[in-house]
Amino acid sequence: MAQVNITLNDEEILQVFIGDREEAIRFLLERILNEIMKAESEEQLKASMHERTEDRQDYRNGVRERKLTTRIGTLTLQVPRHRSEPFHTMVFENYSRSEASLIATMVQMVIAGVSTRKVTKVVETLCGKTFSKSTVSELCKRLDEDIRKFKSQPLDGIDAPFLMVDATYFKARENHRIVSKAFMVALAIKSDGHREVVGFDVYDAEDDYSWKRFLEDLKQRGLQTPHVMISDAHRSIRKAMAEVFPQTAWQRCQVHFMRNILNETPPKYKEGLKVELREMFNAGDIKEARKRRDSIIDDYGPVAEKAMKILDEGFEDSMTLINMPQSISRILRTTNILERLNRELKRRSDVIQVFPNGASVLRLMGAVTIEYSDRQSTLQRIFAERTFKEIREKLSGEYRLTAQRQNVLLKAV
Repeated sequence: MAQVNITLNDEEILQVFIGDREEAIRFLLERILNEIMKAESEEQLKASMHERTEDRQDYRNGVRERKLTTRIGTLTLQVPRHRSEPFHTMVFENYSRSEASLIATMVQMVIAGVSTRKVTKVVETLCGKTFSKSTVSELCKRLDEDIRKFKSQPLDGIDAPFLMVDATYFKARENHRIVSKAFMVALAIKSDGHREVVGFDVYDAEDDYSWKRFLEDLKQRGLQTPHVMISDAHRSIRKAMAEVFPQTAWQRCQVHFMRNILNETPPKYKEGLKVELREMFNAGDIKEARKRRDSIIDDYGPVAEKAMKILDEGFEDSMTLINMPQSISRILRTTNILERLNRELKRRSDVIQVFPNGASVLRLMGAVTIEYSDRQSTLQRIFAERTFKEIREKLSGEYRLTAQRQNVLLKAV
């Protein structure tokens, strides 16, 4: 995209700093989105305003006003018009998807008769106006179609050597009761180093059936067997992975693993143990890591016996990626990438608290997840494609052997 420049004069700066806070934010957001669309217009035209160039594709034809409803009120944006080819912008498509889903879910709560006065106020704040039932119905249909398309898209064109999975819970009404719904997500780290959400869905719980069904859906849509899957130590994830992707090695998330260990450690030893565990995780190779593990168990065994048992039993699974270049392993040895998504999902759900039904969980959380995936695809790559090619052949056989060993131990347990 072309460079975006935001310029404010003295009067506008004064308005931002001493005026009404919400009004100032709306003003700035309008300016930013208008400048983004100007930049998109220049990129599509292949020419700046009044620029003479042989690369020019089309000419400007003024602007038209269009409203955009946001959490901070309704914005009036100036959408460029082109003479021959229509102007295309990602502003309304990307921005409105999660905004619309949030509005639809909130209004649906009101219609369903399960809302509170607080929820009504939130709806008014979000929308700046009321919505009819027919408007909400149409909005929900459009969002549901976006979700359906994303969840059913083929994955056979995606080469994903690494797959990260996680789940987070949301409260929803079902049969006149409030129940928890598990929102499961799978993020692929592709062979070119880019990341992309490849699946999400809502289930009643994180049980064997749900995780197996979730992973089987990815496989049926064409996802190739990953070399390594990264997750916490939920037993249902492990069982489903062993059945659906038996040649995939498992990397136990080191953040969750450390949390499991420290939860069984007396408070006065936690800080010191945390430092030593980090040094163990950052060891240069598996021999050094095992040496540090043994030293930690010797030192803390007498005062934190249960914690040391967890460390001993889970150590090898937490070190699956240690032979990868450290620049890669330090990112992929935890599920932190998905934890950031979970925080974004929770931030949205905190406004709603209790969803009217499971469909509304999928609608809102799905829309936010699609936007998150779009952002992830534009971030810096975790590794270069050439870098991974150099190590892939060497490590693929090693990971298959690791998967066999892990599956044997899982069956034994």
